[in-house]
Amino acid sequence: MPPSSPRRLSLQQIIEGQRRAAFVGREAELTLFRANFALPPEDPRHRFVFHVRGNAGVGKTSLVREWREVAGEFGALTASVDESADSVPDVLAAIAAQFAEQGHPLKALDRLLVAYRRALHDAAGRLAADNETASAGGPSPGALAAAQAGLIAAGAIPVVGALAGGIDPAVVARGAGGLRAVFGGRARQQEEARLLAEPVRALTPVFVAEIDRVADAVPWVALFLDTYERTAPQLDRWLADLLTPGRYGELPANLVLTLAGQRRLDPVHWGDRGRLVADVPLGPFTEAESRQLLWGRGVVTESVVREVLRLSGGLPVLVSTLAANPGAAGEANATAVERFLAGESDPVRRAAALACALPRRFDEDLVAVAVAAPRNGPHAVPDLYDWLHELPFVAERHSGHSRYHAVVRAPMLRLQRTGSPRRWKAAHDRLAEAFAARRDAAAEGLDPERLWASQPWRRAALDVLYHRLCARPRTALPEALRAGIALCDQRPSRARHWAQTLAEAGEDADNAVLREWGRDLLAAIAEHGPRPTAALGLLLTRAELTDTDRAAALVARAWDRFRAGELDAALSDHGRAIAVDPRSERAHQGRAVILRSLGRYEEALADLDRAEEIAPDWAWAVRERGETYRRMGRPEEALTVLDRAHALDPSDAVPLGSRGLVRHVLGRYEDALDDFDRALALWPEYTWALVRRARVRTALGDPVGALADLDRAEELSPGLAGTEGERGEVYRATGRHEEAVGCYDRALALDPDYAWAHGSRALALEALGRIPEARADLDRALELDPGYAWARAQRRRLGGG
Repeated sequence: MPPSSPRRLSLQQIIEGQRRAAFVGREAELTLFRANFALPPEDPRHRFVFHVRGNAGVGKTSLVREWREVAGEFGALTASVDESADSVPDVLAAIAAQFAEQGHPLKALDRLLVAYRRALHDAAGRLAADNETASAGGPSPGALAAAQAGLIAAGAIPVVGALAGGIDPAVVARGAGGLRAVFGGRARQQEEARLLAEPVRALTPVFVAEIDRVADAVPWVALFLDTYERTAPQLDRWLADLLTPGRYGELPANLVLTLAGQRRLDPVHWGDRGRLVADVPLGPFTEAESRQLLWGRGVVTESVVREVLRLSGGLPVLVSTLAANPGAAGEANATAVERFLAGESDPVRRAAALACALPRRFDEDLVAVAVAAPRNGPHAVPDLYDWLHELPFVAERHSGHSRYHAVVRAPMLRLQRTGSPRRWKAAHDRLAEAFAARRDAAAEGLDPERLWASQPWRRAALDVLYHRLCARPRTALPEALRAGIALCDQRPSRARHWAQTLAEAGEDADNAVLREWGRDLLAAIAEHGPRPTAALGLLLTRAELTDTDRAAALVARAWDRFRAGELDAALSDHGRAIAVDPRSERAHQGRAVILRSLGRYEEALADLDRAEEIAPDWAWAVRERGETYRRMGRPEEALTVLDRAHALDPSDAVPLGSRGLVRHVLGRYEDALDDFDRALALWPEYTWALVRRARVRTALGDPVGALADLDRAEELSPGLAGTEGERGEVYRATGRHEEAVGCYDRALALDPDYAWAHGSRALALEALGRIPEARADLDRALELDPGYAWARAQRRRLGGG
């Protein structure tokens, strides 16, 4: 037999080989990374995490690609992820796919990811199939429960990604049946509902176990997360938890993680992990490195080399781009943009390259909008889209959205803005309209009160604002500020994205007012974290808002202050909002909630009267009236009002929770359990309802179910005295008095002024024969709450000193 021919290289392998051969510089960084694989994990010099950081254009992505090749030289199993995977499930899916390509599939993780996606799509598909028969009667409570289960991450938890965006909430909500109908039997229902509600908690332990398994079969496992400045808000906490012993399982010692981003790692998550991390800052190329790259590309004429060095500033992306089109010597007035496109003589392509710099990210449809080119012909949009990706400064992130490198995009924007202001405005107007169409499509089926919580809607809405601000900064600013108020109200944790949009529009449109707004808002948000109080304060003190806008900003700030326990400040903000806009139903409703929390029930009801007078069928005001009656000890009236609130908005879990507690008080335990089940199907993280359902389950003789609810509540909101107190009630009801006392002790350690826990502990102590201690607990309960009638009756019953 003739000898077999050697296997031919693929086209991609040849291209990659050429790219690697052209890589220059970064010798110290390559040596550092390579040397780490020569050190055993037990060596104190070994680093488990590398962090490459530096400004845009310094070559972080190129270095990460080289490092991945270096890891492969040491037999490492590798995977690389960028911002196209901006959630934990997306990252895990990308890693699993790349490991499978290298012959090491993560089968258990793949199965769970398949189950995760199937659960989402099953929820949508089954409910859509039921839609025709259920639509006439409107959404059933069970269908709304399933809708929430299927869409839980459409704003609340950034982990569903594109899957949630592909499900029409209107179709889901109009379907029939609840979680049992959607997911089948009880065991599968619980498993898949938890997977939908908490994908990170469910997927990560399986991922860790799989990584540990494959790590036994390879010398090293190397993971690379590029453009980390964009994904850190979603991944930072998860990665820190991943490295925390015992949190998700034990990681293998032969794992090396690389992060590449523009900023330093957040000390909140990484401050105590410095020993694990090798910090690798990157700066521009040295002149010697730049010359080496140019010589390798055949650019050797000294005058041309000096011109490239001048224009590029040593930024590798510009050196590489200009090396391909260095221009002629002596062209002292040639701009960087002309150099970027010097190799292209086709005027249509040159114009397309400039036009596609306008959107912050683009796909084929946006190319058509930006360029206004035909779909067919010699310069058809698909051909232009493909050609753009041949340019060295266009990054394709495998997510359907491409972007120009920032250091190239900036001069292209400047050239268009100054060259033809009329065309600049017209192009941005077209792009704003295109994103508005996407935004409106994403709004279908969403609650108008929660639009900003939906990631697809929010992204499109921010792009609309960006392009309108670029086209007409002065006239679009009020709209952008109103949007910020709504975002701070509905999704304050995403206020940074809104502030960043203003800052980018100010920079790209060269507008000082927008730049100042963006800078100051970003600084306020950075200083106060997820709380929007400082940003809203800027809007109130400096913005020319209408009375309606000012009232909305005050209400949003009042709610933030209320959540932080700043009741007097929250009450003041609601009062100011009513003074500015007396017909603000939200201000009246919000003030009613605060007054109720202060025990000022009649004043709260007066505010709710006014809110319902302004908006008669507003479910939230009706809901708060029912809750107020409940707290006033008027259960029958509360039940009637809460029935009406639920009918007005069956998708709201809160009226169901309140009604469940009312039915419990009235002794209707089965009905109460049904209400809590439905409330938690709509809102699986409703901790308050979990604790109250535990109380109902105890009354129904289900201590195992009650303790499971309390375990889940503790997991969601650790360290709450009420959860420990309720656990004590379960133990006391089942005769486990010593354990009950331990729970009450822990509850009182968390909150020494918890009068109810003192009273309940007294009964457990009495059952143990510790009567003097029981009397002392009841005395303390009455000292804390002189109106605690039950405790007073128990104290009289026990008698004594």
